[in-house]
Amino acid sequence: MAKRDYYEILGVSRNSSEEEIKKAYRKLAIKYHPDKNPGDKEAEEKFKEAAEAYEVLSNPDKRARYDRFGHQGMDGFGGGGMNMEDIFSQFSDIFGGGSPFGDFFGGGGSSRQQVKRGTNLRIKLKLNLEEVAEGVEKKIKVKRYVSCNDCKGTGAKNGTSFKNCSTCNGTGQIRRVVSTMLGQMMSSTTCPACNGAGRTIAERCDGACGGKDGLVLQEEVISVKVPAGVEEGMQLSMAGKGNFPPGGGVAGDLLIMIEEEEHPTLKREGKNIHYDLYISFIDAALGTTLEVPTIGGRARINIEPGTQSGRILRLKNKGIKELNGYDIGDQLIHVNIWTPKQLTKEERALLEKLKNSENFSPKPEKSEKSFMERMKEYFS
Repeated sequence: MAKRDYYEILGVSRNSSEEEIKKAYRKLAIKYHPDKNPGDKEAEEKFKEAAEAYEVLSNPDKRARYDRFGHQGMDGFGGGGMNMEDIFSQFSDIFGGGSPFGDFFGGGGSSRQQVKRGTNLRIKLKLNLEEVAEGVEKKIKVKRYVSCNDCKGTGAKNGTSFKNCSTCNGTGQIRRVVSTMLGQMMSSTTCPACNGAGRTIAERCDGACGGKDGLVLQEEVISVKVPAGVEEGMQLSMAGKGNFPPGGGVAGDLLIMIEEEEHPTLKREGKNIHYDLYISFIDAALGTTLEVPTIGGRARINIEPGTQSGRILRLKNKGIKELNGYDIGDQLIHVNIWTPKQLTKEERALLEKLKNSENFSPKPEKSEKSFMERMKEYFS
């Protein structure tokens, strides 16, 4: 089933501001929030759909990419579906700690604990032109904080040594009566002492993390699949491959910044490849067959007799495949006539004989008008 347009989901135009997008999302989030629609699967799906749209359109880089490539351009860049934990952890500023109804409905029948999210990791990945053109799977070493096995990331001994929070008496919520224009109402907020868990550590972990935060620094080898057609400065995202947060929660993401290594002879421009070919004026005059480098190896090309400097030859489909698309660029060969700087006496004598030959006197093509002719037409 094809995905709906993100702008259509939020009910905003493509030139809407960040604030307008946030406002539209908040309205939908409140309308379809699980606390307001218990057991309603359709409302839950619309809630997730709106969160996915907001996750892309609220990020300037992802939004620009979506505007250019649509849903296809989001593969590996986020926007691939979200679960409830992701939504409540990423957009806590909108939900105010888990539920937008908690302040005036005593928690809305829910004491949802805000899921903590770890920090993102950022690395740079260098790729050569062949890897960019064909796509590649790279294995990279990453140092990141992971949950301690001895305490399961909780920081408590054996992962079980807890006691009820004395601040909220184990409820995870601080409730108080507030006066509003509608009269007195119950207000409920997340307990700051236990972050809504309702419990605190009774005895610290004596394992690998030393009971500090439930985290251990670990080096991992991660396999990264890079699609064909990526460009310098693009950012890939691997969900859950960043750091875990202290005390347990979900891991952040691994953000991979693409860097392109310069090729010794080929130059990339978008999906096309450029190559400067230098030939002698003899080969240009007589014609010849040469080999030129390409991304996939070498290719033979024909230089026609009388080829002029500045001519561009084209090798179809020898360029870069369009990212998440079907088009493949070409290789453009720029012909340059190479002139020797030093000549032997014999070579100079031979060229002197040819100098006055009619065929060796530069002259415009028959279809080309002289500069004076063009100027007369311009001012007439």
